[in-house]
Amino acid sequence: MIVFANAKINIGLRVIRERPDDFHDILSIFYPVPLTDVLEIHQSPRFEFHSYGFPVSSSEKSNLCVRAWNLLSENHTLPTVAIYLLKNIPTEAGLGGGSSDASFTLLALNEMFHLGLSQETLSNYALQLGSDCPFFIHNRPVLASGRGEVLTPLTLSLKGYYLVLIKPDYKISTAEAYSHIQARPEAENPAFIVNLPLERWKEKLVNDFEEYVFNIFPEVRIIKEKLYSEGAVYASMSGSGTSVYGIFRDEPPPMPWAKNHFYRVFLLD
Repeated sequence: MIVFANAKINIGLRVIRERPDDFHDILSIFYPVPLTDVLEIHQSPRFEFHSYGFPVSSSEKSNLCVRAWNLLSENHTLPTVAIYLLKNIPTEAGLGGGSSDASFTLLALNEMFHLGLSQETLSNYALQLGSDCPFFIHNRPVLASGRGEVLTPLTLSLKGYYLVLIKPDYKISTAEAYSHIQARPEAENPAFIVNLPLERWKEKLVNDFEEYVFNIFPEVRIIKEKLYSEGAVYASMSGSGTSVYGIFRDEPPPMPWAKNHFYRVFLLD
C-alpha cells in the first residue's frame, strides 16, 4: 500500500499557559496543505524500516512510523511489514511531517489488515505518539486547543489561493522553542480572526514563536518580509519551526531569491 502523508500549516499560534505536565495549552488553526511524504507499506518476513529523502533526526527505534507500528502490534495481531518512507517534508520546520507520517501509518495499517478501527480509536492511538498526530487522522481545517489534541472543525477554506512555502536551512527543536516562549493567557482566539477578510489577518493573526526565532535567525524574518513585498495577502512562520509561508490571491511571481532554500508553490484545493 502507498499513502501520501501531507503537511499542515499553523494559521496563528498562541501559547496560552504552561501546564503542570510540562506541556503548554495553545490556540492555533491547523490547515492541511498538499506537500506530502510518501509511505509504502507491505507485508514482509521481518519488520523493516527504510527512510529516504530529507534525513530524519531520530533513530529507527524512536521514528514515529516505527512507534506507530509497535503501538498497533501491541494491541492487535498484525503480520510483520516493511515500511519505506520518502521524506519530502523538511524536518523541524513546523509543518507536522513526522506527526503526519505516524498517523498515516496508523491509517494504512488499519486499512491493510482490516482492523475496523474508528477515527476516534485511531485518534486515541495517535495521541500517544504526539500532540498534533490526531489532526492528521481527521485531516481537515480545525481550531486546535489543549496541547494541540482538542480539535474543533472549522469551515475555513483557502481553495483557489496559492501557497508559497519556504524553509531556510535553520533548525530549531520544539522543546527549545517552547523553553523561550512567554505564555499569554489573554491572547485572542485565531478562530475569531479568520472570520475577518483575509487582508486583515496581517494585523491580527500572531505566531508567538516568531519573536524568538526571528531574533536568533534574522533571515527567517527577512523571508516573511519578502513574501509580503512579493504580494502575499498573509505571511507567517508555521508552528515552532523555521518554515515561512505566504498566501497569495493570484499566482505568485517567480522568486529567484528563494532558490537557495526549500521553496515550493501550491494551488490550494
